[in-house]
Amino acid sequence: MWDEYGAPPDSSGYFLGLDTSCYTTSLGLVDTGGKIVKDLRRILTVKPGEKGLRQSEALFQHLKNLPDLIEEAAPFSPLLGVAYAARPRPVSGSYLPVFLAGAGFARTLVAAAQVPLLVSSHQEGHIRAALYGSGLCDREFLGVHLSGGTTELLYLQRTGAGFSVELLGGTTDLHAGQMVDRVGVAMGLPFPAGPHLEQLASKGEPTLRLPVATRGLEVSFSGPTSAALRLLDRQPPPEDLALAVLDCLVESIFRLLQAGIKVKRQAPGSKKILLFGGVAANTYFRRELVARFRAVSPEVQVYYGKPELSADNAVGLALLARDGQMSGEKGDAGDEEKDVHY
Repeated sequence: MWDEYGAPPDSSGYFLGLDTSCYTTSLGLVDTGGKIVKDLRRILTVKPGEKGLRQSEALFQHLKNLPDLIEEAAPFSPLLGVAYAARPRPVSGSYLPVFLAGAGFARTLVAAAQVPLLVSSHQEGHIRAALYGSGLCDREFLGVHLSGGTTELLYLQRTGAGFSVELLGGTTDLHAGQMVDRVGVAMGLPFPAGPHLEQLASKGEPTLRLPVATRGLEVSFSGPTSAALRLLDRQPPPEDLALAVLDCLVESIFRLLQAGIKVKRQAPGSKKILLFGGVAANTYFRRELVARFRAVSPEVQVYYGKPELSADNAVGLALLARDGQMSGEKGDAGDEEKDVHY
């Protein structure tokens, strides 16, 4: 089911996904065999020195970007189904205005092509994209969503066109990506700072240490962030500070996962872990987290998707549209729209 790149596209039909998150406009296109045909993205423009965008500005940029991405992806005929992210997470009340952009374009395409519509979530798209090529085929597993807007420990069960999501724990304040961005921008790195901080850390030495604030199923990044900014005032080698930030993230999530494994120890997927979200694309973070589990719990298996499919993308949504039709769970705008806020 988790097909890899390589085989030629199956021209018998295509499934399209749209995601308009806080910092990326993305379009994914897959064929009936599950092969990724298009993975197109536009990173939203953030002014130098800024740490984010207002929702109105992000929405405006999405509305400008989507026609370009659709034209670049064309032709994709016959179109068999469309999926879009209507909200951040698959829970009642989850809402951000930026997702209205994807909703409008997806519904227009569906009306024109008269094909099924799957209304999904940004988080489910992340999960499905990370599963692609990960080697994790179990239907139940632990998941960690790490990004600039989410830090959550989840227990996940696969359904035909999505996931049953149980929230186990997560951050009490800042998200993992926010820590990276706040420290990175303070160091003079561009926003989003993740790739630049990782590159800097690759030259660092473990001369600095930040506090770890994980307690059971809760993790805090505000204290470690403040500690990093205080260290920055002392002008340490920037490479060493970047490495300290990543080591703090690794240890924090390692402890959080240990607590989650203990809580779900009777569940069939308690020793299978999937990492997803932009922070999970970090090569150092992945390697060190895997090494920690191998050292203390070799029976625990950590999985992650391709780095390019860890950051915000619409490929997972296109795959979910395909999954739904392959399993008989065809998307329907009428029923699903009840959970979408306008």
